[in-house]
Amino acid sequence: MSESKAGALSGIRILDFSRVLAGPYATMLLADFGAEIIKVERPDGGDDTRSWGPPWYGEESTYFLAVNRNKQSHTIDLKSEAAQREMLDLARTCDVLVENFRPGAMARLGLGYEDIKNINPGIVYCSISGFGSSGGAHLAGYDLIAQAAGGLMSVTGHAETGPAKAGVALVDIITGLHAAIGIQTALYERFSSGTGQLVEVNLLSSLLSALSNQASAHILTGDVPGLMGNAHPSVAPYQPLTTADRPLTVAATTNAQFAKFVQAIGRPDLANQSTYRTNADRVAHREALIAELETSLKSETADYWFETLSAVGIPCAPINDLGQAVKLADRLGLEPVVRPEGAAGGIAQVRNPISLSRTPARYRTPPPELECQ
Repeated sequence: MSESKAGALSGIRILDFSRVLAGPYATMLLADFGAEIIKVERPDGGDDTRSWGPPWYGEESTYFLAVNRNKQSHTIDLKSEAAQREMLDLARTCDVLVENFRPGAMARLGLGYEDIKNINPGIVYCSISGFGSSGGAHLAGYDLIAQAAGGLMSVTGHAETGPAKAGVALVDIITGLHAAIGIQTALYERFSSGTGQLVEVNLLSSLLSALSNQASAHILTGDVPGLMGNAHPSVAPYQPLTTADRPLTVAATTNAQFAKFVQAIGRPDLANQSTYRTNADRVAHREALIAELETSLKSETADYWFETLSAVGIPCAPINDLGQAVKLADRLGLEPVVRPEGAAGGIAQVRNPISLSRTPARYRTPPPELECQ
């Protein structure tokens, strides 16, 4: 089937009041598939991330450039009644409204869900907050705070050095994904009902959902997981291992994989030892097992073991820096870097990770400059 030039979301118009990361990431994903995004920004500086640097690309923040392609900027002072009337008129023409102010802020401006629903019953209104719109409405929603309050930092880091945050604003990204899913779900339902609805997502709930097996273990057993460094609480070996030069991560999650793994590194005897015969045995004797494995792995480099072990189906990879990671994706044919068609000279961007065969993501325009009043 031939590729369509029209985006999967062509014809969907989104009024986007969000800023920083979770909301802009969600709307960019939708924009890549053809949705029209009107990004509302304050006149005195626009989106907060426009000033978040270094690093800079020319005079622009690379942070802002990361999540705002395929959008048009519209600056306006929402405190004025004229601006609020203008936004109401604009909302009448839109399918979706996205905002991530503190709960209640949009209602005080006359732009809350009930206000918009009264003039546009088909609106899908997405509110993104840190801790929900009830008991946590007064709490500020920053990724770092959510990582701490939501338990992610309690299971990230080493016992020797203490809790650590993830190296990227992971909770914002997860929440942005949930926002995009919620918006599309509500739009799909609107095809049958003809009516929009309120979509609410928050950082804390998104994080608890993303904690997945760790959260499940606590809810079902009362267990409170702690810091395990790079090890896994339920599987071994499933962690970085020392080689001749740099760490190699190995995920031998089944007995068959473990047998293949130790065969490949010249230690087939380990698979038959009673202390390592099953995964539960290996978890119970993790420290001794890792010492045995690393004795063999130190004989060659991480790249050598990556090629050798991958060839026999063992999940593994060296710990790459970001440059090495981009090169790997490129070598694997994933084409990780794209350049918007409307960019003079081309502003490099990370590819949208969702691949559609007939209506693929398109990179029409670069992140917008701040509109001058």
